[in-house]
Amino acid sequence: MTEVLAPAEVDAALAERSLGWRRDGGVLVKEVDCGDFAGALAYVHRVGAVAEAASHHPDVDIRWKNVVLRLSTHSAGGLTGRDLALAAQIDALDAGGA
Repeated sequence: MTEVLAPAEVDAALAERSLGWRRDGGVLVKEVDCGDFAGALAYVHRVGAVAEAASHHPDVDIRWKNVVLRLSTHSAGGLTGRDLALAAQIDALDAGGA
């Protein structure tokens, strides 16, 4: 799963799986409004647990109640199946509320 995917492959996977992410060049980006700062911290903690289990980690930016996650496989030089798999796992967290 470390082969870099073509942009069209990523776009098709995002649309097909209804993932709440967008592609920005070679990075997947997700923005989440968590309601308040405590909610943002709790959400990042849940994302961190999933990322640790996958041994694949997003870049995380917290701005008060908003969290921005960025995923790419730096070692491969772009987006891979690992990024799509982790994006789907992170999206599953949203079902429980951000």
